Amino acid sequence: MIDGLIVMYVFLIGLVFGSFFNVVGLRVPNGQSIIAPRSHCPSCKRTLTGIDLIPVVSYIFLRGKCRTCEARVSPLYPTIELVTACLYVGVWLVFGWSTEVIVAWIFVSLLVIITVSDLSTMLIPNKILLFFGTIIFLFRLTIAPLHPWWDVFVGAAVGFSLLLIIAIVSKGGMGGGDIKLFAVLGMYFGWQDVLLAFFFSVFVGAVIGGIGLLIGKVKRKSPMPFGPAIAIGSVLTLFFGEEIVAWYLSFLT
Repeated sequence: MIDGLIVMYVFLIGLVFGSFFNVVGLRVPNGQSIIAPRSHCPSCKRTLTGIDLIPVVSYIFLRGKCRTCEARVSPLYPTIELVTACLYVGVWLVFGWSTEVIVAWIFVSLLVIITVSDLSTMLIPNKILLFFGTIIFLFRLTIAPLHPWWDVFVGAAVGFSLLLIIAIVSKGGMGGGDIKLFAVLGMYFGWQDVLLAFFFSVFVGAVIGGIGLLIGKVKRKSPMPFGPAIAIGSVLTLFFGEEIVAWYLSFLT
């Protein structure tokens, strides 16, 4: 009973944070404040009130339209809110009440924000990476360390170097934001799991790109945001990384 209430509470907190992450991911790349102006309809400019801002519920209740001008509201908003809530619950179920659950929540928050940012502007802002990277780095050096402790440094170096080499070889095929993001991933995962996250990210990116080509949403040799694929690959590593590595090693022994 208590666990069920905790899950519900964490889910609701995730919905609220997901709504805020939409704002951060949309405004920071454009150099806008995340505090002012208040949320408003981009079409009629009406300032949104409480009934418009209930995560997921408002979107369903208003049928995905502005209450005033009936302009369509992007389904990205409720999707991000739901995804954030599910990730927050998943992290709690895996780590329970521990120091690791805090740094994992911070990590998935970063992944959600860069997904919104990259999808909307094809940018992963340095401000976001510096903010979250600093917090994750401090956690890894203090209350939620990797084992061995130096793995945070090696992981960051491996993540950064791997993407940098790909960018150089492909002559710009990898964005600077992706390169720096993988340095942060390395701080969180360590060098072994950041390689797994890279593998998953490339695989997911290839699948998304292939589907996009088939349905005509992606054109050959046209840039596409890689951030969402990195986020999905990182989530797979976070929740299933150890099991996948153990499964793979079982074929080698």
